[in-house]
Amino acid sequence: MTRLTHHHRIGPDDVRNWSQPRRDIVHESDPEVAGDGTLVFTARTGPFLEWTRTINVGSPAEDGSDRSFVDVDERIDYRLAVPFWGGIFRFALRFHLRQAPKPDGKVPWWAPPEVLTARAATILSLLCVLGAFAGYLGTLISQTLTYAAEQFGASTSDQGTLLATVRIGVLMSMVVVAFADRRGRRIVLITSVIGACAFTALGALAPGMWWLGTTQTFARSLSTVVGLVIAIIAVEEMPAGARAFAVSVLTMAAALGAGLCVTNLVYVDVATGAWRVAYAIPLLFIIPCWRIGKRLPETHRFSRQKDLADAAVALTQRTAGRVLPDQTEEPSRSVNWGRFILLAASGFLWSLFLAPAAQFLNEFLRTERGFSGIGIAVFVLATNTPGGIGIVLGGKLADRHGRRIIGALGIAGGVGFTVVAYLSWGWSLWMASIVASIIGAIAIPALAVYGPELFPTSQRGTANGGLQVVSVVGSSTGLLLAGWLADRIGGLGPAIAILAIGPAMLIGLILAFYPETARRELEDLNPSDRHGTDPED
Repeated sequence: MTRLTHHHRIGPDDVRNWSQPRRDIVHESDPEVAGDGTLVFTARTGPFLEWTRTINVGSPAEDGSDRSFVDVDERIDYRLAVPFWGGIFRFALRFHLRQAPKPDGKVPWWAPPEVLTARAATILSLLCVLGAFAGYLGTLISQTLTYAAEQFGASTSDQGTLLATVRIGVLMSMVVVAFADRRGRRIVLITSVIGACAFTALGALAPGMWWLGTTQTFARSLSTVVGLVIAIIAVEEMPAGARAFAVSVLTMAAALGAGLCVTNLVYVDVATGAWRVAYAIPLLFIIPCWRIGKRLPETHRFSRQKDLADAAVALTQRTAGRVLPDQTEEPSRSVNWGRFILLAASGFLWSLFLAPAAQFLNEFLRTERGFSGIGIAVFVLATNTPGGIGIVLGGKLADRHGRRIIGALGIAGGVGFTVVAYLSWGWSLWMASIVASIIGAIAIPALAVYGPELFPTSQRGTANGGLQVVSVVGSSTGLLLAGWLADRIGGLGPAIAILAIGPAMLIGLILAFYPETARRELEDLNPSDRHGTDPED
């Protein structure tokens, strides 16, 4: 339990502000008045396991200069429902809690636009740990492939073929993630992340490109499942006004994992085969993942759907096939094809550019710009870290002002400056990459929520698995085209510029056909889920 004590000397007119319930990062109930006149506030909802705030207001007095004042003593006792990450917010939280409650309920910049419950905050924190692990696993092959290829004597085209093959193997992820609609989100998530760690570790023993490609095919398929299920759980558990914010936080956690993966580049060119160490590190993730799995609950929306389906089966058995007027029907698992085609086309066009731009970056820096391993690590960390600004900003803007315009602007700026970076040298390469990272990151939370949002609970895993397969087809196509074009038109820069046609078409789709989903409940977006909704939610 953390205890904060504050003493404030305020004007009599400001007493009202201190005597009202907070409506910012925590929503307090109306105060109870103790025998000595102390006001006692408890949390109605908020990201706290325990919360008590007491206010003792003194009598008006004079300070010797004809100005009256009132002494206010405040004590706050709380336990933050943010495992693993609570220390990051400690200083900012302490500073914010020293301020008087705002009548307009304005939240600080680092807090979600809509207050989280203790359950939502805990789940989001646990998902961020798994997201960081997934970020490491998903980045590993792109960061180390150029060094593995050097040891095995593979060409740029060979690397493109391996990356495309690994992505085609994500077809398995569609099958695995579909089980999340039948068996539950939690069991699929934990099994997949542990399996991805194990298969990645086998890559450390690779005698050639074929072994590395095979193990990464399974590892990347399972890590893809992890990313999909994490997003589904977050969307199903977060309040309507904080879904994009949650995606932005998860994206930053994944970026942290990716950044830790990038630090492997500090030693990979020290000796031939040093890259193998990076593949053994995920063995350290397995025990934490197992422990998190024990703490992570099943989503309340999936649990309701499962209860509904079980009730339908039981009712059918009892009535021996007779149809009753009020008979409960099992939720349909058929996919909304109109929404699926729209999002599938978008994923293909986006991946057509994004995959080669990200996967060939190290190859581009090493072979076309002469960077060393340490130089690449410094470049990637220095240019990608500012992207956190865009991620946070994008999540807040998308929840407050809508997904479509924020997503379109982020794609336009991110892709444009990425192309400039691939065609630049020296300081302009660094500056264009930084700007691309910040602006492009704005689009991530704005658009990443569409997949989970636009499908009902009974279809969410299956539909998003299918969307991921189409995106992988796009990324595989982009990788093959980028490798082929780079060998024929003078390098990766012109190849990336040509592939920017895909995102340009995507912007048109977003502005013309995407629905606005900000601040709308999932049951409003998917009416078939209404019968399974608790009226109290």
